[in-house]
Amino acid sequence: MTDQLIADLKNGDAKAQKAVYDCFSAKMLGVCLRYLKNEMDAEEVMITGMVKVFQNAKQYEGKGNFEGWLRRVIVNEALMFLRKKEPLHLAVEKEHFQLAAQEQADTALNESELLALLHELPAGYRAVFNLYAIEGYSHKEIADMLQINEGTSKSQLSKARALLQKWVTAQEKVSFEKNGTAQYRFAL
Repeated sequence: MTDQLIADLKNGDAKAQKAVYDCFSAKMLGVCLRYLKNEMDAEEVMITGMVKVFQNAKQYEGKGNFEGWLRRVIVNEALMFLRKKEPLHLAVEKEHFQLAAQEQADTALNESELLALLHELPAGYRAVFNLYAIEGYSHKEIADMLQINEGTSKSQLSKARALLQKWVTAQEKVSFEKNGTAQYRFAL
């Protein structure tokens, strides 16, 4: 991302907007898909987020990476969509997941399997897990973004991790004879 392209984007140049869209739309769609279960919703959020990036490009001050700023706009848009579409259910639940610390999944998941598991998480768990484990936000930042306290963020992350670990370790290996590889079915 060149300084000239960013300057052109800030001036509302359509060619700069197209260049930014072409450069980042696929990656940002992937970000949206981690938060939203439905590809159409993810596309809608990605496009709406890109429009906001174009409209608010002047707010980018050149501090930090442009892609990081753009990603933050997209993530915020996904969170706003989630709040409107499905409640995040961030209240502490009575259910507790007790898994031994040494219990680890020995199965390598591919991207589509991990995405499928993420989509099975309750919306609140999914949002906190994505923000912390994938996007790299701190619990304080997550608490500010989701308007919750830090303890709730930590609790939601812990429960999301435990639930994901439970699902992965509870898998059933099923032979897949077409190409001699293994296929996994998760007991949800």
